[in-house]
Amino acid sequence: MSNDADSTSHLPSLISILVLHGPNLNLLGTREPQIYGAMTLAEIDARLKAEGEKLGLTVQTFQSNHEGALIDALHDARGWAAGVLINPGGYTHTSVALRDAISAIGLPVVEVHLSNTEAREEFRQRSLIAPVCKGTIRGFGWRSYLLGLHALAGLLPSPFGGGAGSEGEPQS
Repeated sequence: MSNDADSTSHLPSLISILVLHGPNLNLLGTREPQIYGAMTLAEIDARLKAEGEKLGLTVQTFQSNHEGALIDALHDARGWAAGVLINPGGYTHTSVALRDAISAIGLPVVEVHLSNTEAREEFRQRSLIAPVCKGTIRGFGWRSYLLGLHALAGLLPSPFGGGAGSEGEPQS
């Protein structure tokens, strides 16, 4: 056995989470920047990974324009992730299949949106996804993702002891 393994065996492992980006989010930075901002998806992902490290999380990201690929990623996450941060994009308002997949995986899920969907077109004001999520954060641009990451982290057990509710919040 190497000394490296012996010296780090007492350290807690990081908790893994999945960040799932739905359709058209690959176009961030160029798609309607007046609504979605100028930051690219790669820049958002980099910020999430850096913030995740500070929170003791390993952040794995995935984007697809295809509903089935998003569902497959959710199913796969059951085997390795402690929780999911999702921006379902346009599927928010239309996908019963994505809703059912979130419900089926048994992981805490936080829904995020760059824009304030409540202030937009009527069809964007109803989420089929929200009822099966722990919460929804929207309207803060790319910061919605960071806020969602912090919210999700608060729902997870801490790799450093304590856990959800360890900072003075009651545990249920």
